[in-house]
Amino acid sequence: MSESFRATPPEQQWSGANGTGFQGQTGSNKPESGDGTGDVGKALLVGILGGLVSAAGYMIYRRLPEEQKEALHNQVKGQVAQRINEIRSNFNI
Repeated sequence: MSESFRATPPEQQWSGANGTGFQGQTGSNKPESGDGTGDVGKALLVGILGGLVSAAGYMIYRRLPEEQKEALHNQVKGQVAQRINEIRSNFNI
């Protein structure tokens, strides 16, 4: 790879001694030596929070008067139609 496409500064060398290809000599840039349970926990937390927010939104929506529900429907239809027209114009469909 030529120097013009190098992602790191020339003075920063790759440590290939341990065979990982990570930078640095101290090993502080190495990935966690776990099985990814931290990522799974975060994804689960985000999923649960998303479910709670959507459930709260649905409970609020159910209590709205019919006029406000119709207004929301019309707003959503308008936004979707606007977005579809924007995408069509971008792709020249």
